[in-house]
Amino acid sequence: MAVRNIARWAGVAAWLALAGAPVDGIAASASASASASSSSATAAAAAPSIVVLGDSLSAEYGLDRDTGWVALMRKRLAQTELNYNVVNASISGETTEGGKTRLPAILARVHPAIVMVELGANDALRGIPLTLSTSNLAAIITASQAAGAKVVMIGMRIPPNYGPDYSEKFFHAFGQLAGQYHTAYVPFLLDGLVDDPSLFQSDQIHPTSAAQPKLLDNIWPVVRPLLKNAPPHAAS
Repeated sequence: MAVRNIARWAGVAAWLALAGAPVDGIAASASASASASSSSATAAAAAPSIVVLGDSLSAEYGLDRDTGWVALMRKRLAQTELNYNVVNASISGETTEGGKTRLPAILARVHPAIVMVELGANDALRGIPLTLSTSNLAAIITASQAAGAKVVMIGMRIPPNYGPDYSEKFFHAFGQLAGQYHTAYVPFLLDGLVDDPSLFQSDQIHPTSAAQPKLLDNIWPVVRPLLKNAPPHAAS
């Protein structure tokens, strides 16, 4: 990825950190439709769950509902023999501290088989020390693993105007955490997108609906092997 494209994509950094967006929260994602049959609701309750703990890049910021990559993953799973619930616990503007704070209640409610962590960009954009961010992410990983969940770390890049040394340390921190705690790892959520401005909304930060299948394709090869042998945790 060309440096100029990283800078272009993240050129309105403060705006990303403060942007508000509808939350595809736990209740909306985990609850069965009121019109669902009792047999369908029972099947859904028995299926293992995947939790996505992320920020605006996973919370459908600026998109029509159910068009983001998390919703597309839910639909892809429904088209296969894999029976999983997908709980999108992402909030626009979320930080690692916020995710760490919210996680215990999510784990207690959902008992997920897999936790996908897409956090960290807003920490950098707000000037939060990298040591604190990595500490928060480590806490998220260990809490998820202690609850019996497999973890997927989803990495991010920040523009080089934050300093090349810091930018590289930030990028490599995700892989280092994944290696240290033996998690699955997606190096860069937006891989393959930043060279094409047409795949971003007018803010040139958040991907369009047309880009969401590519985001899922970046993640799917890492997630799919975990699903094959994931333990059947029942949601309570």
